[in-house]
Amino acid sequence: MKLLKRILLVEDSLQDVNLTLAALGEHNLANEVVVARDGAEALDYLHARGAFAGHENGLPAVMLLDIKMPKVDGLEVLRQMKSDPALKTVPVVMLTSSREEPDLAKSYALGANAYVVKPVDFQQFFAAVEQVGAFWAVLNQPPPGTARAAHPGS
Repeated sequence: MKLLKRILLVEDSLQDVNLTLAALGEHNLANEVVVARDGAEALDYLHARGAFAGHENGLPAVMLLDIKMPKVDGLEVLRQMKSDPALKTVPVVMLTSSREEPDLAKSYALGANAYVVKPVDFQQFFAAVEQVGAFWAVLNQPPPGTARAAHPGS
């Protein structure tokens, strides 16, 4: 039986967290979703430290990453991930309300796999999250050797 990897949702808006979780659940994705409320928590999860110290859940199937967040913003999280050999193959989808061209350009320059602007309309938001979740968590084939990748140090 194939082990389902988690989805890491990095989002500081409680409303957007709830909508994203509802949309993923509506699509019946069996993947567990771990929520990090800022970039610092996301990095802690990826490195299995802080509140996530000692967990052996492996790397996520995909990270859904907001840009504008407290503590460490999404672009810095992306920069750190893609410069770390143990994390650089984790797919990162920027899921953000930012339509600013510099954010889009910088995201791709830093190694984002996709950039999705959160639709304002509720139904469009649901549809966008369902499609992103289904593709990255179910359909996408990860690079060889990463299917059961463990956290650094575990």
